[in-house]
Amino acid sequence: MGYRVLICDDEPHIALAVSMKFRNANFEVQTARDGFEAWKYIQEQPPHLLISDCTMPRMDGLELCRRVRTLTHLRNLPIFLLTARGLELDPFVVREQFGIAKIILKPFSPRDLLRDVQAALGVSETPAIAIA
Repeated sequence: MGYRVLICDDEPHIALAVSMKFRNANFEVQTARDGFEAWKYIQEQPPHLLISDCTMPRMDGLELCRRVRTLTHLRNLPIFLLTARGLELDPFVVREQFGIAKIILKPFSPRDLLRDVQAALGVSETPAIAIA
């Protein structure tokens, strides 16, 4: 079974770069342009991990995280928060109140993000090779 990752960011170039990196690593990827769209996808087909921008129209990343944590079956869903507002966020408060596993400051490396996600999901960085 492949892991499903939901990438939520209102900046198309970020969503595209991250989704390409994850697809190339054999993840199933779904993208959303804002928290409202992501919330709809989460209710329809929950991901194994959520990557969300903090500041977006219609519903921001923190509100999305708050809503996700109200769903009993997703209380342990790993959530990574992307933000350019790093100095404005208290990491302790964000982790405690919203259950954020990791805060990623923009700009960031999609390669490093992929490595962090793989570690959070317990996925090896290199695909296993079947020996016949």
